[in-house]
Amino acid sequence: MTIGGVTKKRTLKKEQDEVYTMDGSVDYSGHPASRQETGRWFASNIILVNQGLATLAFFGVGVNLVLFLTRVLGENNADAANAVSKWTGTVYIFSLVGAFLSDAYWGRFKTCAIFQIIFVVGLASVSLCTYLFLLTPKGCGDRLTSCGKHTSMEMGLFYFSIYLVALGYGGYQPNIATFGADQFDEEYQKESHSKVAFFSYFYLAMNLGSLFSNTILGYFEDEGMWALGFWASAASAFMALVMFLVRTPKYRHFKATGNPLSRLSQVLIAAIRKWRTEMPEGERLYEAEEKECSTDGNRKLLHSEGFKFLDKAAYINSGDFYNQEQGLRNPWRLCPITQVEEVKCILRLLPIWLCTIIYSVVFTQMASLFVEQGAAMKTTIANFRIPAASMSSFDILSVVVFVFFYRRVLDPLMSRLRKRESGGLTELHRMGIGLIIAVLAMISAGIVECYRLKYAIKDCPHCKAPNPSTLSIFWQIPQYVFIGASEVFMYVGQLEFFNAQAPDGLKSFGSALCMTSISLGNYVSSLIVSIVMKISTEDHMPGWIPGNLNKGHLDRFYFLLAALTTVDFVVYILCARSYKRIKMEGKFGEEHTQISYDV
Repeated sequence: MTIGGVTKKRTLKKEQDEVYTMDGSVDYSGHPASRQETGRWFASNIILVNQGLATLAFFGVGVNLVLFLTRVLGENNADAANAVSKWTGTVYIFSLVGAFLSDAYWGRFKTCAIFQIIFVVGLASVSLCTYLFLLTPKGCGDRLTSCGKHTSMEMGLFYFSIYLVALGYGGYQPNIATFGADQFDEEYQKESHSKVAFFSYFYLAMNLGSLFSNTILGYFEDEGMWALGFWASAASAFMALVMFLVRTPKYRHFKATGNPLSRLSQVLIAAIRKWRTEMPEGERLYEAEEKECSTDGNRKLLHSEGFKFLDKAAYINSGDFYNQEQGLRNPWRLCPITQVEEVKCILRLLPIWLCTIIYSVVFTQMASLFVEQGAAMKTTIANFRIPAASMSSFDILSVVVFVFFYRRVLDPLMSRLRKRESGGLTELHRMGIGLIIAVLAMISAGIVECYRLKYAIKDCPHCKAPNPSTLSIFWQIPQYVFIGASEVFMYVGQLEFFNAQAPDGLKSFGSALCMTSISLGNYVSSLIVSIVMKISTEDHMPGWIPGNLNKGHLDRFYFLLAALTTVDFVVYILCARSYKRIKMEGKFGEEHTQISYDV
């Protein structure tokens, strides 16, 4: 009789699996999400197109912003570069704002929609302000014709507009990646593989969008057609918003879980209050009832070893309840184990995240020192001049090639060799490979710089270029290709890893970690450059990175970054080996664990 009851229960569960998702996702009306009518690729494909169009729109403004500030607004190079750095950093700060609002109150769909509207309004305002007020006299803003002076109101309106763009894109970016992944049920084997593949295609969509803006739009803007470029960006963002909203009934959603800062603070305060309390071995820790669970609708986290001090927050003491009979607990004295495990998850992620910052330092060189190095090389073929910044197209093409190479060749091959159905290389494996390839990129750049210096023209008063060299700029292709390949392994791996290892109530925060890694990489890069220049310019030496690169040693700086990335890789290996994977309880009560992340 018991066997028959078990069989009937399993049959019922299987039928439920086929009809509804098992990860706690819901449809737009708040009902359990239908597996057949919501989510999957017919919903996520729209999100991929949305991401490509939004990236095109953002970089359509950002890629040449420093030129706009100097040519149109009349700012000097230092002030323009500083303004762009502040603007870029603000984008990443706003990503944390968007992630917080998404996880705490609005949910990912509403957050994406609201910030995309702000994004469109900001781009339209930039376009309108530029067309009506800034491009005076007509035809100014190209390489030859500077624009006239502008009033404080016109300048203020422009800066207000571009910071609206930063707010919209920054708040939207960490949520759209996670929202796209939400369309696949990771507890359902047929969809879990698609969820992993989604992040690769998401990063591919980003690069394809930036490829168009870096080439076509970049060319028009460089020729002085700023209004056309900005209006094209606004139109692209508007199309992305419309396509996103049209699919509203087909999306899967996760409910917002309330303020995560208060939940994390409650655990820390409760643990500190009980720091002298002795916990008997095997003592049962507090688990919240469904009606009071702070992450209602999401999967519970199972107790894990490590950070034993935090377990005290879930240990029941006298005085932890306002009313013992009714079960009214003081949340600042007693926290359920799921809430405690949220804090443990974040603490375990931090060492891995810190190791990604040095990689971002390497990545940022592509937009700065790589361009300066390229400008000091031979940039002409016949009478055609190759903009040094356009060499980043090889990075984007490398990303496209390696995404398909990994998805279609390497991953299936490694799956067969390792005899695993869930994929060949884990996220941590791929992030480690990304660090190794980043070392190769810096070594390649350093070798090219050695040869650039060897073929540099030392004394050339009549040359048009300030730092001429007979070495062709196309020798930079390998370092750009290496950077692109490393992105596929590192940044795609990061997106997958932080999404998979963050609790359900903090998924957007996990995606925001990737963006803050890039932001901190910019700041650390500036710090390293400042330290290097301070040390290398002593005794009246020109330093490693002077204005005239022929008098410096940029190659040594590249080799220094290669050495720092190698040290970072060793630290990363130690952190990855000691990492403990997240453990969840599925919708039907089974233990659900992520795949092994040993390196």
